[in-house]
Amino acid sequence: MGSARHVPVAIAHDYLTQAGGAERVVLDLARTFPDAPIYTSLYHASGTFPEYAMHSIRASALNRIPLLRNDHRLALPLLAPAVSRMTIPADVTIASSSGWAHGFHTTGRKVVYCHAPARWLYQTARYLGDGDGQPARDRYRRTLAQIAVKALGGPLRRWDRKAAFSADRYLVNSTAVRAAVKEVYGIEAEIIPPPPAMDPDGAAHEIEGLQPGFVLCVARLLPYKNVDMVIAAMQELPDHQLVVVGDGPDLRRLADLAEHLGGSIQPDGTTRGRIALLGRVSDDQLRWLYSRASMLVAASFEDYGLTPLEAAMFGKPTVALRAGGYLDTVAEGTSGVFFDVLTPAAIADAVAETDDFDWEPAEILVHADRFSPKRFQRRIRAAIADGGPGAST
Repeated sequence: MGSARHVPVAIAHDYLTQAGGAERVVLDLARTFPDAPIYTSLYHASGTFPEYAMHSIRASALNRIPLLRNDHRLALPLLAPAVSRMTIPADVTIASSSGWAHGFHTTGRKVVYCHAPARWLYQTARYLGDGDGQPARDRYRRTLAQIAVKALGGPLRRWDRKAAFSADRYLVNSTAVRAAVKEVYGIEAEIIPPPPAMDPDGAAHEIEGLQPGFVLCVARLLPYKNVDMVIAAMQELPDHQLVVVGDGPDLRRLADLAEHLGGSIQPDGTTRGRIALLGRVSDDQLRWLYSRASMLVAASFEDYGLTPLEAAMFGKPTVALRAGGYLDTVAEGTSGVFFDVLTPAAIADAVAETDDFDWEPAEILVHADRFSPKRFQRRIRAAIADGGPGAST
């Protein structure tokens, strides 16, 4: 990992154990500041994006425990102490945080880039789900997390608020998160939306057995992502194929549902057929999927709607829940349509409406360009250069 020397800019993130939107944003920060070391509590190289192998990753002492690297939820009671014991020697630290990274101690200024106040503290039921249909192992882990939050919730919330107020500047990714930060911490934050990370001009790798024109859903398979609602909507759309990209503890339950509605379960637990759950795919495969899809369906309660921007980079419209971060990243009638209630029927109606609409890919691309990587990098550099306001109440 290398010795910890003082640097102009460092990056911090909660844990690098998965491949999601927040981890893509950290890669954008690393492209903006390519010499910056990345501090984190846990680093699981095979669980996150391979590009991290090209950076200097400095993980906490918890990273010596393989069980915790493989499942960061098991580390929940230990993360606050682990993060609090680490000091980042840098003139400026950019803390990419949804619950932990804003608690790192720093020798210089701390700029927090908040993806959301900690869901496990402030939206526990939605974050953990009800456990129905999950394998016994995942239900056990969920129960442990519930016990930990119940026992430690009060102290962790106090730690979390203290960490939030340690910021010299507080940035957020969307209007929804700005409102949540104001409600939870009383902090007035500045919005800097992250860019879509998927470069449409990169290499594309075909996935066999899929015909162009399918409906695409890209999400971690967690209860609050509502992938089950998207799968159920296919019952009312017999002429459509649904392709789901993503992995997570909900895979077994969703595969059973997909099998019931026309998918066939594969040895690895994914499905193929009219409802295809592909699990994790490479970026090259995801480019091919976006380019061949007819539309994206996004049904979760997201703090920032990243996948609609990825679809827009390929000129593809999005069917999205009218909530949260999608209100920032979907331009109704230009880059997509909304459904107002979270039901399979509402999703199916919106998919049918999207089928009938005459979309202009050029207009969708113009919308996506408003969230370009260059704009993000320019604003992040400005945010750490001028100091800016602190965590004002």
